[in-house]
Parts: sequence; structure tokens; C-alpha cells
Amino acid sequence: MTAGMAFGNSTPDPSPYADEGPYGTPVAQHKKAGLTRRGKVAIAVAGVAIVGGGTIWFQVHSAAVAKDEKEAAALQIQMKKLELEEMKIRNEQASTDKKAATASADKIQTAVDKCVKDSSGLIGKEYGSPSRSDVVADCKQQYETTDGSGMEAAGNARDASRAGGGGINSSALLGLVAGGGLAIAVFARKGKKADA
Repeated sequence: MTAGMAFGNSTPDPSPYADEGPYGTPVAQHKKAGLTRRGKVAIAVAGVAIVGGGTIWFQVHSAAVAKDEKEAAALQIQMKKLELEEMKIRNEQASTDKKAATASADKIQTAVDKCVKDSSGLIGKEYGSPSRSDVVADCKQQYETTDGSGMEAAGNARDASRAGGGGINSSALLGLVAGGGLAIAVFARKGKKADA
């Protein structure tokens, strides 16, 4: 039987020239799985860009963090310096207040001693005259509640009352008590400011 003729149920033999092209039988080419050359280059470029961008971002971020840490450290140092200055000022103020209080206490004690000495002539002279403890209590009451300016006023008032005939007159005592109250109010206010 010749090629191309078929009789009955038999299948014809394929012609050996049926799939041939003008240049002969084509070579079967299998496509490789994966990326093309262009795809590989694109992935390589994208990878380099991501790695380079990540590196640059990390360096910028690290520099920003380092700068922030330096600024925070400088701010803490500045705050410590300010705290030290504030402590120095408070210590100087406390020292000045302590010296003023000591000087005021010395002046008051001197004035009380002088008052007791000056008033000792009135002790036990007549019936109803004050006792020594009464004179000491009166002198303490006069001078312990006054500051330096009140002490001058008290000294002037005592001199004026002595010139009038001995003893302390009531208007001078009232002035001393009012001056003492004012002095206590001023010292209390200064104390509150120093504590704050």
C-alpha cells in the first residue's frame, strides 16, 4: 500500500514530510522556566535600590537618634546647672536670713537686758510695784516681737516715757505691739517665700 491511500479501518501512516517547513523539520525548543534576562535585570536593580535606600535611611535615622540623644544630654546638663544655681541662691538666702535673725536676736537680747537693768530701780520700791519676773516678762514682750526698726521706736518711746516720770505709757506700748505684729507678719511672709 502506498502512502496516502487508506482502505477500511486502518489508519493511514503519517507522512514523514507532513510537518516539514520550507527549511526542513523544525527543532522542538522547550521554554525554560523562570525569568527572562530583562526580568532578572529589573529584579537586580530593584534589590540594589531597596538595599541602598534601606542603608541610607538607617544612616539618616541613626544620625537623627544620635543628635536627639546629644541634645537630651545637653538639656539634662543645663537643668543640673540651673538646679545647682538655684541651690546656691537658696543657700545664700538662708545664710543671709540666718545672719539677720542672729543679729536681730542679739539686738533683742541686748535691748531686753538693758530694759531690765533700767527698770530694776522700780522693783520692790513700794506696795504694788512690779516684781523682777514681771519686769523681765514686760521687757521680753516689748522687744522679742519687734525687728530692728521697731527697736529704735521702742528705745525712743522708753526714753520719752522715762522723761515723763518713769514707767511705760500705754500709747507707747500699743505702738510697740502694733510694730511687733507688723514685723512678725513680714518675717512670716519672707519665710513662706523662702520655703516655696
